[in-house]
Amino acid sequence: MSVKYELDHAGMRYGGVAVLEGVSLRFRRPELVTLIGPNGAGKSTMLGIMAGLRRGHEGRCLLNGRAVSEWRRREFARLVAFVPQSLRFDFPFTAEQVVLMGRTPYAGGFFDSREDWLAVREAMEETDARALARRDFRSLSGGERQRVMLAAALAQKPAALLLDEPAAFLDLHHQLMIYELLRRQARAGLLVIAVTHDVNLAASFADRVVALRAGRVAADAAPCEALSAERIREVFGVSAEWITRRDGRAWIAYGD
Repeated sequence: MSVKYELDHAGMRYGGVAVLEGVSLRFRRPELVTLIGPNGAGKSTMLGIMAGLRRGHEGRCLLNGRAVSEWRRREFARLVAFVPQSLRFDFPFTAEQVVLMGRTPYAGGFFDSREDWLAVREAMEETDARALARRDFRSLSGGERQRVMLAAALAQKPAALLLDEPAAFLDLHHQLMIYELLRRQARAGLLVIAVTHDVNLAASFADRVVALRAGRVAADAAPCEALSAERIREVFGVSAEWITRRDGRAWIAYGD
């Protein structure tokens, strides 16, 4: 199914203070978009609005032309998967059981189907989480939990994937693995929108970068434009430059 998001003058206030204001953006699949910006810029709030988790926001947030708040939750969850920064369980679920929860939108009875378990197995293999299957989710490290939560989202088989700092807590190997996975998912037809603080991950993997500053859109463009030295100085207040290796690959060096 096609998926299209529209934010029309979206905003959010907490205690009268605007944390997101006048944001108008359009997203449609297939695309890998990264959201960048300093702490408090409104990135997680914007993603929460798109995930239907922020009630009372200003403006409109539409999924396929219908307000996110008007979708039935099961119907919405068959289209959109959300991966938060962290997840807590007070009960002794195994990692595999947590991933199986991603199949809840398709549940038709008391028993899990063969299709459910196939989706779980594929998702855990994709995220390098198979070895964690029998582990108590509460015993996992932050990085291991992150991979399990992403596996649960992939098992959901969504058309759009919203992720709040999916590389948080991950070692370098798994940071690259996760972003390579997200790029594959976008190439396969998904809309992927991920919050990140790592401008080099954004530069290396994103099709499009949206930069937020003080709750407003400061840039919405291809990485080379949205992450130019001038834009990084404007958004983050630090100096930066693009450095190109002999093989043509580039990265961003920043700081004085």
